[in-house]
Amino acid sequence: QVQLVESGGGLVQAGDSLRLSCAASGLAFSRYTMGWFRQVPGKEREFVSAISWSGGGTYYTDSVKGRFTISRDNAKNTVYVQMNSLKPEDTAVYLCAAGLSGRPSSSLGLYNYWGQGTQVTVSS
Repeated sequence: QVQLVESGGGLVQAGDSLRLSCAASGLAFSRYTMGWFRQVPGKEREFVSAISWSGGGTYYTDSVKGRFTISRDNAKNTVYVQMNSLKPEDTAVYLCAAGLSGRPSSSLGLYNYWGQGTQVTVSS
């Protein structure tokens, strides 16, 4: 079955960096658009970034533009997000998702598979 497993989360201070990874199995990874979302308890899941199947197209929510960079390695079935200049408001569980939409999308409904998430906590 399809599995998406996130890793790389942790507790950091404001201004620090983290790199999250999402390893995929059980699907034709190179055919899928991949996305990163985040969720805080009691709030809706929020789009962070997405990348097209080829890696040629990327999309970011405004609050992370210039700080986060999404990338993928289709040979390793893995998608990454490099997070720099972290802020306390970036604190959340970060989840990766896979979808067959034709281009990177912020719409949750277009993603077919989801990981369990990794916690990122940014202290001030």
